[in-house]
Amino acid sequence: MSWKQHFSRSVGRIGAPLHFAAHSHHPWPDVTLDAQQQYWLDSAQRLDKKWEHVFGEMIPAVQRHIAGHLALPNPGTIAFAPNTHSFLLRLLSATPVIAKHNVLSTDAEFHSFTRQMDRLSEDGLVSLVRVPVEPFATFKDRFIAQLKTRDDWDMVWLSHVFFNSGWVLSLNDLTEILAAIPSSDTFAVIDGYHAFMAIPVDLAAIAGRAFYLAGGYKYAMAGEGACFMHCPPGYGARPRDTGWYAEFGALGAARESRVPYGTDGSRFAGATYDPSGLYRLQAVMAWLASVALDVKTMDSYCLDLKREFLRNLDAESTALSSRELIVRDLEACGRFLTFRTTDAARIDRELAEREIIVDHRADRLRIGFGIYQDAADVHRLVKALSAIV
Repeated sequence: MSWKQHFSRSVGRIGAPLHFAAHSHHPWPDVTLDAQQQYWLDSAQRLDKKWEHVFGEMIPAVQRHIAGHLALPNPGTIAFAPNTHSFLLRLLSATPVIAKHNVLSTDAEFHSFTRQMDRLSEDGLVSLVRVPVEPFATFKDRFIAQLKTRDDWDMVWLSHVFFNSGWVLSLNDLTEILAAIPSSDTFAVIDGYHAFMAIPVDLAAIAGRAFYLAGGYKYAMAGEGACFMHCPPGYGARPRDTGWYAEFGALGAARESRVPYGTDGSRFAGATYDPSGLYRLQAVMAWLASVALDVKTMDSYCLDLKREFLRNLDAESTALSSRELIVRDLEACGRFLTFRTTDAARIDRELAEREIIVDHRADRLRIGFGIYQDAADVHRLVKALSAIV
């Protein structure tokens, strides 16, 4: 069984490539087309009043969906932005000091974070320490040990699921890391992009301590422009990087000489962006609810596909081997498998020539799984790999 029929305009259409990169540009289900068209109609017909609909109906509805999937106690703590990079800048602008930031992170964060931190480090605006994620077994202890080397970290930033391996940092480990941060004033930020809608996530126990950011581009199946961040109360009350969207949450605030801010997630809102991504995300969430598809069910389905893939891979002589897996424990792996091989680029290229989409990062080949695939797709992928010399 698969839900490919719900992707009939994408990977389910005749002649579509075989897509095993759900961790990258996830295919959009058919319901997103109607949502995109509805946004056009609302913009054309409501004109200026479309913002009343976006802020009064669309944003609260999407907030409720996200909060439900993450077990957040208050949907109002969620802010939206066109990308997670803009949240990074807004967070940096909200720390007590701006001249110099002490940041602790890892060597496996998303590209925009890495590039931005490197650039700020060049000018001495950030003092960055990166803890290697591998070996996984000792990561938590090594990260905590680095945390304890000083008590003036401005920001601690790390992933929930690491993009270049698929390794899942357990909620217990995350909780221990958060508890080990010496100062309660330090901003704790968790990049949940490869966790949200990919694996079950329950943030109830840490919602008051950590920022959590993700978006619709990957497993939420809604595309670009629908990123969000859970903003714990009491952290970053007045970001210096602020725009007119943040004014909506401050309408009830006292009008002083200072710029007013809301006390919920709206304080991290920016300025005008295309809200059509929120329409698509709302449509996907409503569709999943209508077919009784929750994250646990989708995760279990994709886990079965991964097991089927590895069983067939080991039974054939192919260009890949399960021995090259970076994360062997599938229970500790996200929605994609990562193989370390010097042939990563070549395998990626030769699969593309056979109309099969995967991707690679340096010597790491990533193969992602989604609910739009079935066992026949897995067997076709293995057959293609066996044809690559």
